[in-house]
Amino acid sequence: METLEIKQAEKKISATEVNLAGSSFTMACLNNARFEDVALVGVKITNANLSDLEIDGAQLGGAFIHNIGMPPEGHPFFDPNAKQRPLKFENCDLNNSTFTSCDLSGVSISCCNITGMQINGILVEELLKAYENRG
Repeated sequence: METLEIKQAEKKISATEVNLAGSSFTMACLNNARFEDVALVGVKITNANLSDLEIDGAQLGGAFIHNIGMPPEGHPFFDPNAKQRPLKFENCDLNNSTFTSCDLSGVSISCCNITGMQINGILVEELLKAYENRG
């Protein structure tokens, strides 16, 4: 497989029916890039600004999404006044997913199947029943 090395260049790449497996992008600007009908199995994105990212029609089984949000204290880009813009999940299958040590303050859940959903080991359905029956 041929290796093409591009350094300190400004280019627009249009690639169709190509195999770019194993490619690496470091300190690269890919703003407004579009990936359509692509296989991205095993892709790792680290230290990236993904603001306004839209993922539509993707299979994310086995995905590990972590350390998402504003840069933490001690990070060179830390800003104590910066606020994370809200995320929106719509028509997603998140069954059997796990959220650990996440800030879910102000989260709104509506029109969702919550069967078996637990918060700190307590079934949400039971919490809702207790709330409804608190007479």
